[in-house]
Amino acid sequence: MMDASLAGQLRDGGHLLKQRVYYEDTDFSGFVYHARYLHFFERGRTDFIRLLGVSQGALHAEADPVDAVAFVVRRMEIDFRAPARMDDVLTIATQPVEVRGARMQLSQTISRDDTLLASATVTVAVVNGLGRARRLPEALAAKFVPASGV
Repeated sequence: MMDASLAGQLRDGGHLLKQRVYYEDTDFSGFVYHARYLHFFERGRTDFIRLLGVSQGALHAEADPVDAVAFVVRRMEIDFRAPARMDDVLTIATQPVEVRGARMQLSQTISRDDTLLASATVTVAVVNGLGRARRLPEALAAKFVPASGV
């Protein structure tokens, strides 16, 4: 049984997730290493999908790989604004921008209190179990559409 509180919360058509910065996230300077922001963004996207009631494990486990659904990052643009440090509590916000065909565009931010630390625009491609592009099934797309307004 999943503890939904670990997955953050759905709010205002998007998702918020709190994460603490640990020693392993930092470099020699005590600041979060730039590549670790990718981990925080990924956790935000994964828990957003989880709270929408979507089991990515079940999507991948379809008997016929042509029917399987997987999400892969196609493009990501990140703007680093301020550093995070060990023991900071970060808020990762994820907001759908556009859901269409075989792709989704998401806006994500990482902040500490009221300070924006990093923002990202992420394009996620939808592929089947063979790694080929496929349309997002309508029932699945509908879970994102009310949040995104498209």
